[in-house]
Amino acid sequence: MTCSFAPFKCKIMNSGKYVFAQILQFVNKYEFEKCVSRYKGDHRVRDLNCWNQFIQLFFGQLTSRNSLRDICLCLKAHKNKLYHLGIKQNVNQSTLSRANENRDWRIFADFGEYLIKTVRPMYSDSPIPNVDIDKDVFALDSTTVSLSLKLFTWAEGKYSRGAIKIHTMLSLRGSIPTFIFITDGKYHDSNILDEIAPQPDAIYLMDKAYIDFASLYRMNRADAFFVTRAKVTMDYRVLENNFNLDETTGLRGDRTIKLKGPKSKQLYPENLRMVEYYDDEKDMLLTFVTNNFEVSALEIARLYRNRWQIEVFFKWIKQNLIIKTLWGHSENAVKVHVWIAICTYLIVAQVKYALKSTLSIYEIMQILGISVFDKTPVKELLTELQINQNVKEQVNLFSINNLLTHQ
Repeated sequence: MTCSFAPFKCKIMNSGKYVFAQILQFVNKYEFEKCVSRYKGDHRVRDLNCWNQFIQLFFGQLTSRNSLRDICLCLKAHKNKLYHLGIKQNVNQSTLSRANENRDWRIFADFGEYLIKTVRPMYSDSPIPNVDIDKDVFALDSTTVSLSLKLFTWAEGKYSRGAIKIHTMLSLRGSIPTFIFITDGKYHDSNILDEIAPQPDAIYLMDKAYIDFASLYRMNRADAFFVTRAKVTMDYRVLENNFNLDETTGLRGDRTIKLKGPKSKQLYPENLRMVEYYDDEKDMLLTFVTNNFEVSALEIARLYRNRWQIEVFFKWIKQNLIIKTLWGHSENAVKVHVWIAICTYLIVAQVKYALKSTLSIYEIMQILGISVFDKTPVKELLTELQINQNVKEQVNLFSINNLLTHQ
């Protein structure tokens, strides 16, 4: 019996197989090998090919291993099960470490891009909480991972410290990452707008760090929309006021404005819209700037509030990347680590869609992580009403609720 979903087919999970082996059936090995061939990843390889490197690191991400040593010890402890897990070759820590240091990180990045193109359409009709809008909506932000500059000499951050930034664009329909860009810690957030080709009619949500009027105007000319927080230093004049506001909703202002700073008015010569909204939970007056005059002021505020989805995603990233030992010190090894984490997230999102699970991606991640050596069919494992009490108790021990405080 098979299940199919574009663009490839995978076998339905059967009882008798370990959960990890069942999940591997969702990974398109053919597409992965195309990425390997593109960069000659297996050229003159003896000990560990790219596929086995990938599935061992994937195992490490799914089970939240703290280091390469931890991955190798765990697999060695279950060496009699490796073949049935789908892992054909167990290697030592030094072999896995060398592979991460020397094997081109673009292999895993390209496979991640393939997964993005595969998974994003699966969630294209997913609703956005509290917003009735049929456009694509993306949240753009970055998270900083602190590193030791002595060990990671290539990753310069601010104040003579080591750091990398993971710049992410997240589709709010399904919380699917659609763009990942890794830089050193000094890279300014607004520069990332130069790396993104705006999608016409889509809406991009950004915080005030992304206010670069030249880039925002380029987005406007591409017929895309943005919503961002206004800087207090922004110089503008009011052209029109909308006084027909229901303040019980939190709205405090809806204005048409024009920039009047000598430089800013040249970089963005067209009108903008300013929306003020009082957030009673945070006791803050929030001011948004947008080029969207189509949707209501309240929808602008509600759209921006949905940026919490990217904060939850970053919590997961940091929980999986800020660990006792990063999987290598070189730029290549760190990028391999990040992209394996992204691939893991996307594969689990794919599993969620294929099995029509009502659980969140984060909940599924935790359940699969503590069940890799179980032989329960995955569909049964992820059916909310059939989760047995033992699994529920274990999930609570892993503190899912701490990760999902905003959901």
